[in-house]
Amino acid sequence: MPKFFLAAVAATLASLPALAQPALPVLPQNPTSLRWYQVRTPHFQVLYPEGFAPQAQRTARRLEQVYGPASASLEKQPRPVSVILQNQTTVSNGFVTIIPRHSEFFTTTPQDPFLTGTLDWLDQLAIHEYRHVVQYDKGQQGLGRLAYSLFGYGGLGVVTLGIPDWFWEGDAVGTETLLTRSGRGRIPYFDIGLRANLLAGRRFSYSKSVAGSYRDNVPNHYVLGYFMTTNYKRTNGPNAWSDVLNRYYRLPIYPFSFSNSLRRSSGNNLRVDDLYQRTVQQLDSTWRGQQQDLKLTEATAFRTQPESRVFTEYQYPQYVNDSTVLAVKTGLGDIAQLVLLSRKGAERRVFVQGLVNNPELLSVGGGKACWLEFRPDVRWGQRVYSDIRVLDLSSGQLTKLTTKQRYTTAALSPDGSTIIAVRAASDYQNELVVLDAVTGQEKRVLPNPTNDFYLHPRWRPDNRSIVVVTLQTGGKTIGSIDTETGQHQALLPVSNTNLSHPQPWGDFVLYNSPQSGIDNVYALDTRSGQVRQVTSRPLGAYHAAVAPDGRHLAFHDFRAEGAQVLEMPLQPEAWLPAAPAPPTPAAYTDPLLRQEPGAATVGPVLPGAATVGPVLPGAAPAEATPLAQARYHRLSHMFNVFSWGLIQAPSGQALSVGIRSQDILNTTQAVLAAGYDQTERTANVAANLSYQALYPVLDLGFQRGGRRLSYFVDNQVLSDNWTYNRLTAGVRLPFNLTRSKYQQALTLGAYYNAEQVQGYDLPVRTVTEVGFGRSLHVLNYTLAYARTLKQSKRDVAPRWGQALTASWRDTPFGVGLQARQWAVFGSLYLPGVGKHHSLRLRGGYQQQEQQQYRFSPAVFYPRGEGYVSFNKLSTGSVEYRLPVADLHLELGRLLYVQRIKAMGFFDTAVGSNTLSRQYRTAGLDVSFVFNPLRLRTSLEAGVRTIYNVRTGQWQVQPLVLDIGF
Repeated sequence: MPKFFLAAVAATLASLPALAQPALPVLPQNPTSLRWYQVRTPHFQVLYPEGFAPQAQRTARRLEQVYGPASASLEKQPRPVSVILQNQTTVSNGFVTIIPRHSEFFTTTPQDPFLTGTLDWLDQLAIHEYRHVVQYDKGQQGLGRLAYSLFGYGGLGVVTLGIPDWFWEGDAVGTETLLTRSGRGRIPYFDIGLRANLLAGRRFSYSKSVAGSYRDNVPNHYVLGYFMTTNYKRTNGPNAWSDVLNRYYRLPIYPFSFSNSLRRSSGNNLRVDDLYQRTVQQLDSTWRGQQQDLKLTEATAFRTQPESRVFTEYQYPQYVNDSTVLAVKTGLGDIAQLVLLSRKGAERRVFVQGLVNNPELLSVGGGKACWLEFRPDVRWGQRVYSDIRVLDLSSGQLTKLTTKQRYTTAALSPDGSTIIAVRAASDYQNELVVLDAVTGQEKRVLPNPTNDFYLHPRWRPDNRSIVVVTLQTGGKTIGSIDTETGQHQALLPVSNTNLSHPQPWGDFVLYNSPQSGIDNVYALDTRSGQVRQVTSRPLGAYHAAVAPDGRHLAFHDFRAEGAQVLEMPLQPEAWLPAAPAPPTPAAYTDPLLRQEPGAATVGPVLPGAATVGPVLPGAAPAEATPLAQARYHRLSHMFNVFSWGLIQAPSGQALSVGIRSQDILNTTQAVLAAGYDQTERTANVAANLSYQALYPVLDLGFQRGGRRLSYFVDNQVLSDNWTYNRLTAGVRLPFNLTRSKYQQALTLGAYYNAEQVQGYDLPVRTVTEVGFGRSLHVLNYTLAYARTLKQSKRDVAPRWGQALTASWRDTPFGVGLQARQWAVFGSLYLPGVGKHHSLRLRGGYQQQEQQQYRFSPAVFYPRGEGYVSFNKLSTGSVEYRLPVADLHLELGRLLYVQRIKAMGFFDTAVGSNTLSRQYRTAGLDVSFVFNPLRLRTSLEAGVRTIYNVRTGQWQVQPLVLDIGF
């Protein structure tokens, strides 16, 4: 559940545009027609849409239950906080932010068993996300409290930048693992990447483990942080991080302050680097010991392209015929794509999918493949559908089987005629739905009176019954369901074992289970009830698929270089009886269970339990009186100030102070600021407002300030001071048109701009100034469209794509200064010579009537040339981008360089008034992707050299391409 807290802090500092421009960023909203309600407890305000009241009540009580236990080890009980339940999207996520301070739970339960384990989704979010609330409120001390007093949450966010990402997420994962029966720390797949690297002898440096790589699989900050935070607690006590943070917030503003706080707190000069090395050493020893007693099952790999040095994976195999499987290929250098793998033939690409909703849910039957894709709403960013796509593998025809639905998994019957799907309704109800695989027509909905959560249904060979994993109050089980009658038969007892991906075969049901401590494929004999272990692999075997002839089993096997698809004979006589699964899976946090201050009081965090406060183990939850609910009106809460004092100044201003406001439903943003222009030494005040709850975004901005300029008039320097008033009002229509592997967006805008000046006393006026008491009244129309192919991490730019921008500016009112300009320019992205190279062609045309006023340019201009205004202007550009080298270069603790990139360009422009003039420049950019001071967020900077063909001169300029946010 990514938080992007660095990006959020950066948004506070950097998203404020020039005060004269009211175009604040468009945030994701819900449809205007959605009604909102709220329930309150002593420490939480839970906002929820109409129809979600029962789950809102339950979530509010769960949050109140974990309030004390989840905050105990950090020794901080936060102030009341708002939690928003987002039920219009099928994306499964959650986050906490302080700009403005609140949390959001995306309520659709994911089908990913390696994220939720045996927990109810909202229960897991309640613990994990609330721990982030505790972490942020821990900053309300020392200089953190001072920063908040002076600058609001924007200031507090800046103070937290010295805390590494791995602490935030690792500490939260550790908390969910300690306080529940499951949690990611008890799921072997969670740490499989780190385990694979260590067992393969790939012990990365701390800098690389934090910042990542363009070649190797580096586990994310959730994994790194879980083990590092837990290791420190195991050595120094469950409250150890509380003391580290206390020391950090006393003086958090210098480099490596977090590491120095850890060193002082540990008592043995333990720095972050030392903690990392100690943790890795311990894990390496533990996991190597686990491997010693393994007796591996043999398997052979399907043929793929020659092995690359870059991390590449082949996963989720599904048999197309007895010797060929369809799999998903992805990696650092490849966007996700479907490929055919054969025992003897070459790898062949079949199709590149769109925004896939969990690629592991791929299904094949009857010569077809089906999967789910997210479909964003055209306008409302918080409404995302999940629909079924069917591909005919012989003809290549793609069918969009459903439209604007909420399916979370789908599987084809063996004959390809029918689909069984799980639908997650917006009220948290789960349904098994039988669909016609040709028309998409809904045949029947199977009864689910207890609202169990269904995962990974698969058809039996009879094309009538299915096997499915079911999450119930007590844990998971596997069942068989007759789709004609709805009759249900339990095949395994309910347990706390993280079962997943069942696959029927004869009298057996194959499935994934971590019961040995490593994920492997097991087989349930439906006649005797006996469970046998089918695979025994070093790291884990996943997604069993049986060949049509019943003679072979395919699965994917994890490796440090990337997962590969393996195959083994189906020989039940060779399967050994499986050892019983432990009641609670082992976790790295287990030594802390008796010490963690909240573990003894949180009580059972299970589906169905409705509790008001902490419940002691063994106590039965009491019947709870329903919490009072009330309407929540967005308009009455549209102003919510979260940052004040110094704010990001527009370009050229030395200082800007003000306040920022944003309501927690993302409907209204407002900025009120006063600034000082350091160039002209004048002051200004401005107010911007953006109301985004309607279908068009409404923007309004006003600025009043002073100007001070000097001109040469008759060989004399004349200076003048004057004041101006600027008003901008308009509408935007932002459309998300993404429907395939291409990301598409269209934005239309129409704005009215007015400026009036007083006190302009100079005898002359340039055509770019409003002077002599005159005014300017402009209508500005814009269109921006972009369509670009998805990119892998190693791609330097889109390899296919188009972009078009058009604008029209006019003064049609017949008052004030007169001017007119229209412009259009576009880009075309094409593949370069190398796999990750990109060629961009740009062209633009601008025409204007230079009457009494001249607008700023609306097209790009040759780099290294100063803009000259023409009646007609044509521009063109060729750019070629490529990666030069992927590195793991470290300069101590100061710098980690990951990549060197280059771009060559040639720009040209032809402008004409009465005469024509041509401009041409060429140049080379060299930039470095690097991480300073052990930050996970990468920056990019370099140098640009420009040769001016017209003047014959060279220029060298510093280049900042990406500040990392």
